[in-house]
Amino acid sequence: MNFQQLRSVRETVRRSFNLTDVAQILHTSQPGVSRQIRELEEELGVDIFLRAGKRLTGLTPPGEVLLPIVERLLLDADNLRRVGADFSASAQGRLSIAATHSQARYALPQVVHEFRQRYPQVRLHLHQGSPKQVAEMLVSGEADIGVATEALASYEGLVTLPCYRWTHSVVLPQGHPLLKLQAPITLQDLAAYPIITYEQGYTGRAHIDEAFEREGLAPDVVLTAMDADVIKTYVELGMGVGIVASIAVDAARDQHLQALDAGHLFQVNVTRLGLRRGAWLRGYAYDFIESFVPTLQRQLVEQAVQRAKPV
Repeated sequence: MNFQQLRSVRETVRRSFNLTDVAQILHTSQPGVSRQIRELEEELGVDIFLRAGKRLTGLTPPGEVLLPIVERLLLDADNLRRVGADFSASAQGRLSIAATHSQARYALPQVVHEFRQRYPQVRLHLHQGSPKQVAEMLVSGEADIGVATEALASYEGLVTLPCYRWTHSVVLPQGHPLLKLQAPITLQDLAAYPIITYEQGYTGRAHIDEAFEREGLAPDVVLTAMDADVIKTYVELGMGVGIVASIAVDAARDQHLQALDAGHLFQVNVTRLGLRRGAWLRGYAYDFIESFVPTLQRQLVEQAVQRAKPV
């Protein structure tokens, strides 16, 4: 039994049993992947995969049991390498952060800037994606730390920790009629205008939909986007009323817009930090986390990562 055999099994499942893709990921040939799997099956005395001719189509019952063990063995091997690196070069290495656009654009820049000054020899990789993509990058090991509001808590392989709470704001072009209201803005007021906001699954969109639904309202959402900058651009063009995360409102940059607080209209959102369960983090990764969320000190994070259940 060797790690290449275990990697072949893991990647075969991750790549939906497409051995051509597995071979590319592992930098080998398709026959080489097939041989690694076959040799492991022969050593274990069971079939790991279901087959239709030469194609792999799924996991056998023994394969279902073996896969989590394979994942743990590979994770432990990765942790061993990280431990060695942590002691041999504590201020050198790489740190991979996966975040949604809103987090990468508005919440992380100062943290990244300060981290870079403290650890100039650490190579930072900042990946942007949807909440689902952030979670998948964590699960696969492509990212060490993930930051998102949606999705992370629904993945069993991840530990999630609360970072901060935030609300939405309504953004409007200068002179918009809603700016002349004498009372706080209501959902009924918003529903009278075309709305521009986030796509489903992004930046608290679920809470926006839930609020309108509770009031029996069907807002006219004319345009959706993944990030607030795009939403604000089309609001400036007069296409509708924007609903964005409050952290995305910058008075200095958004001089052609005005913002109204919508904290009373939509449920408070919680941005969460995600980590792969059981993963070993370098010392500087804990410093990055604590710089971002001062309450998430190393001991607390280490305990959370090793717990049997998500936080």
